[in-house]
Order: sequence, then structure tokens, then C-alpha cells
Amino acid sequence: MSENVYIIGAGIHPFGRTDGRSGREQGVYAVREALKDAGLDWPDIECAYGGSAAAGNADIMVNELGLTSLPFTNVANGCATGGSALAASQQAIASGMYDLALAVGFDKHPRGAFNAKPSDYGLPEWYGQTGMMLTTQFFALKIQRYMQLHGISRTTLGRVAEKAFRNGTITPHAWRRSPVDLETIMNAPMINDPLTKYMFCSPAEGGVALILASEKKMKELGADGVKIRAVAVKTRPPNSFEVFQAGISIEEGGKPTVLASQAAFEKAGVGPEDISVAQLQDTESGAEIMHMAENGFCKDGEQEEWLANGWTEIGGKLPVNTDGGCLACGEPIGASGLRQVYENVQQLRQRAGERQVPGKPRFGYSHVYGAPGLSGVAILERE
Repeated sequence: MSENVYIIGAGIHPFGRTDGRSGREQGVYAVREALKDAGLDWPDIECAYGGSAAAGNADIMVNELGLTSLPFTNVANGCATGGSALAASQQAIASGMYDLALAVGFDKHPRGAFNAKPSDYGLPEWYGQTGMMLTTQFFALKIQRYMQLHGISRTTLGRVAEKAFRNGTITPHAWRRSPVDLETIMNAPMINDPLTKYMFCSPAEGGVALILASEKKMKELGADGVKIRAVAVKTRPPNSFEVFQAGISIEEGGKPTVLASQAAFEKAGVGPEDISVAQLQDTESGAEIMHMAENGFCKDGEQEEWLANGWTEIGGKLPVNTDGGCLACGEPIGASGLRQVYENVQQLRQRAGERQVPGKPRFGYSHVYGAPGLSGVAILERE
């Protein structure tokens, strides 16, 4: 595969709760916004990849968008559904088979925490009976262990959430648009120790669509493109410790995020020091902290200093989750990973408004993580 691939259109339906509009309809809205952004019509799109976890098959969107007979592939890969749709679209164009492709994700989750069935993940019923299929409990135990190993304080967990809600106040597509101060976050009801209610994201609704083009087509259209330097998706290796895992090995193994990050950096030919803005999976505050190190941006334990010094703020040395991440936007599974890429497209085009990172950002990094231990990374470049 030798074709360079660019994102030339990006559309989003606001995240949160939209009564009276289905998840699929939110996805259709996002597609129409992306088409408008790219200056294209639906019949121009040559292939599509998309999915959702709880709102039906993505290919049914053609009922609203138009019956053009294009190949539309449904993607189902947990929280990495959006990232996988992007990877498939990128590969379709890089192969030379197509010049224009759509990656789309949407969802509409019921209220309440994600609570999957053990059998869906090859686990015995006793695992669910312990309550560990409720992901809040697993993530709390995982960050507790990490905090003890690497000296992370509870205050640092709170600072992650405080930053997220502050960024959400200046993000039109965010669900949570009100600031929450550190004291309120720290003193809020404890959900699963050490995580209070403001340290978790919530299942939500929303849709995101991206239109990809070959370099030839982008130039032909005179489109405003952001180059995809690399996309990588990895599943868990031996002896890793991931969500919906019934035990932890004595011997520490690899991590899917580390593998995906390393693969993406190698493909892109850049390193963590080159990244201008990053969107990292923040299912809860601890996830952002752990993923800072797993993606190579700092060493384990250094997050304490990073958060205390404001280095991940919009004006810091590496802005992280500039739109508030999952904490402020919520997590509609099918759309969440594509939201990160959408945000980086806006940042690299310098269209992010009040949340725009200073200077002229060149490289944008997005990372998504989900059950049962898989990660997707995309690196974008503004040439």
C-alpha cells in the first residue's frame, strides 16, 4: 500500500443525550456535516465502514443517506469500533481500490454503567457474580495498583477530571459544559475507591463521521486535508492485565496500548516528542494517567509532576484531551474513538475556537482503549 491518505471532511453530532433522535439518526447527521465540510455529495462516496455497539447496524444509514449501492461494511470492535473503521477506510484508499471513503460511528446507550455479560467474553459466571463485569470496579482496582506502584496521589486523579470539565466548558460538542472544582471532585460520593463520581465518564449518545481521500482526489477537489501518517490497532499480548480478565500474571507482560503506540510511531516515522496535541482514552481519571505513560509521553510516576505543573493543559507542553475527553463528552462506544480524531482534525486545521492549542500544531495523536484489552492509535499530520 503506497497511497497517501487524507481526512478531507469531519462532522460530529453533539454528545450527551438527544431525546427523540436515534443513534443512527445522529450518525446520519454527522455524515451530512462531514459531506458539507468536504464539499461532497453522498453519491461521491465510494465505500464506507462504520458501527455502533447499541444502536443498530451502520449500513442501514443508507435508507436516509441514499441508495447508491456502495459497499458499506459494519464494524464491531468494542471501544475500538471507531478506530477500526478508520483503519479499514484508510487501508481501502491506501490499497488504490478507492479514492473516497467514509468512516462513521454512533451510539445511543441506556443510562447506567456498562455491565456486560461474562459469557460474551469467554468468562465463567462466577466472574460476573463478583461484580467485576461492572467496569467501574475493575478500573478502580487497576488504578489502585498503579498508584501504589508508582506513587500517584488521589489529588492527581482529581486534577485530570478538573481539567476535563474545564475543557468541556469551551467545547460545543461536549456533554458536560460546566466546570467542577477540585474540592468538589475530591469530596464527591465514592463510586469505587479511589474514584469518585466525577472521575468516571458516562455511557452517552453521539455520532462522528470522517471522509477520507487519496492524495490525487484531494488535490483534484482542492480540499483542505489532514494527512493520516499512521493507524495501528493491537489486541492484548500474553501476561497483560486488561479489562474483563479474571486474573493477573506474576510475570508482567506487554500492554496493547504500548504495542499500538510503538507500531504507530514506527509507521509515522516520528516520536512522542513530536506530538503537538493528544487525545487519550479517559474512561476514568486513572485511565488518562496510565495511558500517558503507555503511549510513551512520560515515564510511570511522572504524571504526578505533569498534572501539578499543568503540562497537559491546552497551553501546556502536551495538551491532552482538549475537548474534555470521555469525562466531559461521555462515551458512545461507536463514536468515541472517532471523536478523538475529529478533535485532532479541528486542532490541526486551527478551527478549534476557544480550545485551540497555541502555535501551529503539526502532529495530532489519538488513542482509544477498550474491552477485552485492545487499543487503536492514529497519528495525523498537518503538512
